[in-house]
Amino acid sequence: MTGARQAAEARGRRGERLAAWWLRLKGWRILDQRVRTPAGEVDLVARRGNLIAFIEVKTRASAAELDLAIDERRLARVAAAAEVLMPRYATAGEDIRVDVVLIAPGARPRHIENAWMG
Repeated sequence: MTGARQAAEARGRRGERLAAWWLRLKGWRILDQRVRTPAGEVDLVARRGNLIAFIEVKTRASAAELDLAIDERRLARVAAAAEVLMPRYATAGEDIRVDVVLIAPGARPRHIENAWMG
């Protein structure tokens, strides 16, 4: 792994920890982190009330870069992974959705609810 790739990986992991902390403050319970499936990876699985959210976390070096951080293809992979994981986490008929949390230094985390409409 190159130095730049390692730095990006470390920044991503820090962003995921920050997103998990921020979501907990908002009343979410983190059920799992970095869950891999054959369809893709989900960064966070969180629950609030009767809702299970499969969350993609995007961390960028600046707030300006966040607008370009998420695209249809990446969301489709998260949605496909969420479908694989649904039976594991949504065991009592909970509502599910795919969310995105955007993280950048000096900016408040931005939570985009129901980012994937399929």
